[in-house]
Amino acid sequence: MKYDCLIIDDEKMLADSTAEYFNLFGVKAAAVYSASQCRDFLKENQAGLLLLDINLGDGSGFELCKELREKTEIPILFISARTSDDDKIIALNIGGDDYIQKPCSLGVLLAKVKVVLKRFGPRPDADRYSDGRLTVDFMAKQVFVEGKPVKLTALEFRLLSCLIKNENKVLSKQELFEEVWEDRFTGDGTLNVHIRKIREAIERDPGKPEYIRTVWGDGYRFCGEMQ
Repeated sequence: MKYDCLIIDDEKMLADSTAEYFNLFGVKAAAVYSASQCRDFLKENQAGLLLLDINLGDGSGFELCKELREKTEIPILFISARTSDDDKIIALNIGGDDYIQKPCSLGVLLAKVKVVLKRFGPRPDADRYSDGRLTVDFMAKQVFVEGKPVKLTALEFRLLSCLIKNENKVLSKQELFEEVWEDRFTGDGTLNVHIRKIREAIERDPGKPEYIRTVWGDGYRFCGEMQ
């Protein structure tokens, strides 16, 4: 499973409420409560960013960061109630990307996380999407379903790519018009036709779509991993 943010904090209630808040505002998040749980989580899942507390019940966030830096360049934001300048210097020197002071409002924290996700890209491999069934190569502009090539028009490919790159985020029709057609005046009927053609190409059952879902009154949302 792919997540935008993994929260590692031994304050369980705080970690859970932060993850819940992030998910509410379109940042797919999960929470774990120790260094060992973080290691186990990353064996089975991917995350675009780590929000890491310094004080963990089974070790130090500093040590966990150094360990992870030997294997990955995933962005790491430290969050801590500790105010020492030395802690901030250590955090940045061992590979942390920023140091956030507790207490911090969830709104401010969410904004910071979104900035970092945008800077580093929404997924570990920004040139390609693959979940085992559907593969989209953004550079080569190719789509495969269960290993077999699928033919899409250039506009359909741009529309699918736009939805995937905003995975789990609801995109309004207006946003899609402006992003894909670069035109505010494209009609709903045109968009609906292209969505239907993409569904026919990639869904198991286009009548019951699993990837491209309609959010009535709002727009469309791409759900990865066949959720």
